[in-house]
Amino acid sequence: MKQLSLFPELDASESPLSSENYEQRRRIEEKYLPLISEELKLGKFVAYTGNKSLPILRLYRYKEAYSFGLVKEFIHRFQLTEDDYLFDPFCGMGTTLFTAMQHQIPSIGIDKLPIARFIAQTLPLFLSIEPQTIQKTFAEIKSTVAQSEAAEVAMDVSIMKVAFPEETLLELRRWKGVIDRLSSPLRDIFLLLFLSILEPCSYTAKDGQFLRLKRDKRIAEPIEILQKKIYEAEQDILAWRYFWGQNKQIQLPSVQSADARDLSSVHFQKPPTALITSPPYANRYDYTRTYSLELCFNFVKNFAELKALRFGILRSHIESKVNATDKPPHPVVEEVVNILKDKSLNNPRIPDMLTAYFVDMQQVINQCSQVLNPGAKVAMVVDNVRFEGEMIPVDLILSEMAEEVGFKVEQIITARYKGNSSQQMGKYGRVPVRESIIVWEKER
Repeated sequence: MKQLSLFPELDASESPLSSENYEQRRRIEEKYLPLISEELKLGKFVAYTGNKSLPILRLYRYKEAYSFGLVKEFIHRFQLTEDDYLFDPFCGMGTTLFTAMQHQIPSIGIDKLPIARFIAQTLPLFLSIEPQTIQKTFAEIKSTVAQSEAAEVAMDVSIMKVAFPEETLLELRRWKGVIDRLSSPLRDIFLLLFLSILEPCSYTAKDGQFLRLKRDKRIAEPIEILQKKIYEAEQDILAWRYFWGQNKQIQLPSVQSADARDLSSVHFQKPPTALITSPPYANRYDYTRTYSLELCFNFVKNFAELKALRFGILRSHIESKVNATDKPPHPVVEEVVNILKDKSLNNPRIPDMLTAYFVDMQQVINQCSQVLNPGAKVAMVVDNVRFEGEMIPVDLILSEMAEEVGFKVEQIITARYKGNSSQQMGKYGRVPVRESIIVWEKER
């Protein structure tokens, strides 16, 4: 395939931009060009769609996740065994941990987002209960919902005031009240299924970087869609037992609340020998908005707690706050930020977001370097981004940061090419953006 320039603007003779504007990006692209290769067969694995047909993992649509198939691929490439210890510092819904469990590999995952940790902890629990247990429990509790006291939810968050028809919201709160009184592990199992129906029972849709209101949307009936999810879960339990083996022992992964920028509080059994992860992309998405319904129903009590969470996660979204001491931590970041500051942006906070994002990711890489075992393998799914025509080679920047703290960059695999927004294409042309899997090894 023809090598595509990251900077097609320079190929146009009429371009008013000087080559000095692209000096650092040309340098880093030339440095890593021998390590960049295409494996477009992996493209179907770097998105959640690969999980949509898999038992258990399909029960909750965590749209930012990658698939079981990707983790399985790198478990095989890294030749991981039961003697290894796999770490995911951005575990999300727990695909890495679930796949490791299926391969009998001990694993640990952390996340700052409570809905993510909950899903990662709960999905494996479906494999620990007997078939028909969920269905029987549902039959026992459904008649009590109408008389149940409505659970408290964070109603001072603005989206909660407009997301549901009034009668649907009351019914959902009553279901939550009934579920809260169940015993573990059924309480968590029912709660996960309940949280998975909030979006179809609402006027909202997870659309890009927002939770959008769609007033013409057909609202699902809570009891009907919950019944369907329970049937799906029962089918998945049977399917996974057939696939897994009924008598195989389950070694639950460890899921902890921690910040990948500071791993000092994480309780590792031993230094991890491998890391498979995908950090949030520098694409302006705010997970506390995307999953605000779920957060408001169970994980935050009010808007103040939601706001604190928003400003406590990795700074990859547009409301990220830049500290006075934060400076672009890499010459390519500095180059891009300086150019963007002189452009007319649809959001003037984009340069600050990029600065904060790479400051945070530099801390993440430093922390991982300190805890990983010498010789540990790393596979990290990242997405290059483009703002106002300026391409940011996230995969190359993070790789050079990793080299500075003792990692060897082995491969930069292009898994797929993504398009740009219609506004970007109309103004700057169609330029493919790499979604990559960067592969490192911690030097011995």
